[in-house]
Amino acid sequence: MKGELRRLRSGPGAEDGRQRPFLVQVRFAAEDPAQVIANARAALACVLERADDWPAFEQWQPLLPERFVQQCAPEPAEPEPDGSFDTEAWSRQWRTMTPEQKRAACQGPWSLSDWLHCFDPTGEGAGSDRGWWWWHAGTDEAGGGWIQVATTGWPFGSGSLFWLIEASGGTDLAYEP
Repeated sequence: MKGELRRLRSGPGAEDGRQRPFLVQVRFAAEDPAQVIANARAALACVLERADDWPAFEQWQPLLPERFVQQCAPEPAEPEPDGSFDTEAWSRQWRTMTPEQKRAACQGPWSLSDWLHCFDPTGEGAGSDRGWWWWHAGTDEAGGGWIQVATTGWPFGSGSLFWLIEASGGTDLAYEP
């Protein structure tokens, strides 16, 4: 976590050169790609900085950048009837979906609670089983940008990454070899 936060703030350092992570790059278009990266860094840093003392959901809205929160979908009006989520049923349904259906299911807008769930390190969330970690980011002359993440392999749960980029102002997201 500390290495990810350091890379988020200042890019990969000499100590990262010894690692051999599986890296995936996501390209995006934007009028101001540097601002998209800055927005994404601000939102993700806010989450990573609080991983050791995870706030209650009600405390997140004032902690995160206002722009990011405003881009999120409204929270569902009704919680699950018994307050739980059937992970096994969801996994069975996910495995039967085509790649196109999976891609559509991961597109935003995401609710803030859904996005935060992906980083929540408590027993309530999926943060202890994340599929990607910030590695590097940059812009190119064509008016686009890219964010590179370390993953555990391919495919990986990239929906939270894509939403981070979209909510930060990126469009036309695509994986780049």
